[in-house]
Amino acid sequence: MAMIKEMLTGNAAVAWGVRLAEVDYIPAYPITPQTEIIETLARWISNGDMDARFVTLDSEHSMITAAGAASATGVRVFTATSSQGLLYGFEMLYTVAGWRVPLVMVNVSRALSSPITLEPDHNDILAARDAGFLQIHCETCQEVLDSVLIAYRLAEDERVLLPVLVNMDGFHLSFTREPVEAPDREQVVRFLPPYQPKHAFFKASQPMAQGTAVIGGSGYSYFKYQMHLASMGALDVYREVSEEFGRLFGRSYNTTEGYMTDDAEYILIMTNSFSTLGKAAVKRAREKGVKAGLLRLRLLRPFPELCIKGAIRKAKAVAIVDQNISVGKGGILYSEISSVMYNEKERPLLLSFIGGLGGKTLSSEEFEFIFDRMIEAVGTGAGKVPYLLYTEMEWKEMKKLKNVAGKGTENDNNYHGETRNT
Repeated sequence: MAMIKEMLTGNAAVAWGVRLAEVDYIPAYPITPQTEIIETLARWISNGDMDARFVTLDSEHSMITAAGAASATGVRVFTATSSQGLLYGFEMLYTVAGWRVPLVMVNVSRALSSPITLEPDHNDILAARDAGFLQIHCETCQEVLDSVLIAYRLAEDERVLLPVLVNMDGFHLSFTREPVEAPDREQVVRFLPPYQPKHAFFKASQPMAQGTAVIGGSGYSYFKYQMHLASMGALDVYREVSEEFGRLFGRSYNTTEGYMTDDAEYILIMTNSFSTLGKAAVKRAREKGVKAGLLRLRLLRPFPELCIKGAIRKAKAVAIVDQNISVGKGGILYSEISSVMYNEKERPLLLSFIGGLGGKTLSSEEFEFIFDRMIEAVGTGAGKVPYLLYTEMEWKEMKKLKNVAGKGTENDNNYHGETRNT
């Protein structure tokens, strides 16, 4: 199969990555905006373009169970989900990670109900950050395809043997067409040879997972910490894998991506496809004389602490833009970045911004607001935490909807103080 270069959606890019990885088994359950992935794979398998077993299960819980069981027998497994589907199968995320099975699952991020929406934010994928899955977060369709291949190589490494979640934004990436280069299969085999596990459930005396029974607290602690050590060790393995991928394909992906950060005094921290908007905002800020930069987090589990410290340590202020909200706490990544920098003698002022919830876009005015608040905070020595990014036009529209619903009040003429950004 020769190399192809064409316009592909994020979903199609996932399917191509799975096809090139020569996956053996695909348990599936449809959910918007992920369904196009499994439709494409099902069509290829039906037409004879892929030699794989495709099975539709009755739920995401069953789907993840089947994926883990199949992976434990030594075959290469893929599955995908989104949003409520990921949460429906949540119990089995912890289970299959504990089995130490190297399957790959794509999550197409979509905000969680209630209220309900089909558009993306990151509460679904970040809810799974403690399950034991490694997590790779993508900005472009090309990165989606490449990350599927990297994920298999990483998961199947004997030093890791943990499942991997590859995340992309629903709609903004899943249904957006971008130019994507899919390498030929011969190239891929050099990077990702057929999976040949040394340990699998071929017979009961050779289990891949060694601690699946109820074994008491001391045994449980041992196996859980082994998972943690394997995950942390995956940082070095990931660097090796990324370097080899770069040599073979000319595209390299570090655990983080710095954009104009070398001399930056004011840095945005973002993930996934909205990082593209952030990069454009950085360029505009640079044109106005602001030494701006952006750090994109690509690997969220394991958490690349040293790379983050090195990238932001000398900045004056850093704005963490969370496309999520931990109700009762605030931005999830803000808390994680704060914990990384807490004991550092040399550290920037950290500000928290919550935006893009439910797929709400981030405007150029909102990015200007972020940079203004960083500059202001450096001058005063403190910043307000957190800010909700919400424009005056959006507030006026919200007022109209509230009045239509009969929920408006006399006080609705004003913002409730601290969330206003323009």
